[in-house]
Amino acid sequence: MDYRRDLNNSRNNQIYYTQLKKDNAARRKRKKSSSFGSQKFQVEDIVWAPDGYEGVFLFLYFISVPYIVGSLFLFFAVASGDLESFLKLNTAAFFIVWAIGYEIVASIVLFWIFILFLRYNDDEEYG
Repeated sequence: MDYRRDLNNSRNNQIYYTQLKKDNAARRKRKKSSSFGSQKFQVEDIVWAPDGYEGVFLFLYFISVPYIVGSLFLFFAVASGDLESFLKLNTAAFFIVWAIGYEIVASIVLFWIFILFLRYNDDEEYG
């Protein structure tokens, strides 16, 4: 009789052990929360360009936007909006004007990314 009882106990222990394994596996398979840095980034959402010419337009934007921003900064901040003073500046130094504009554009982009980070809502935490 003790032998039969021991077999039942072993069977019950095995069932209990299997249930524990299933519970632990279910806990491990929790949905991982997505972070701000793991979002998908689509260039098409930010840069306007015809299909197939994204690289060319991105290069043109990379060259022209900082130069235009640098020129505007020199016109308004350095020359105080005076056209004569602006024309006296050496705006032919393309790299210097571009570098000034690049720093301004980079600061704006970093600030924009920071604002997007603050607005990011992880659905698992709040909903």
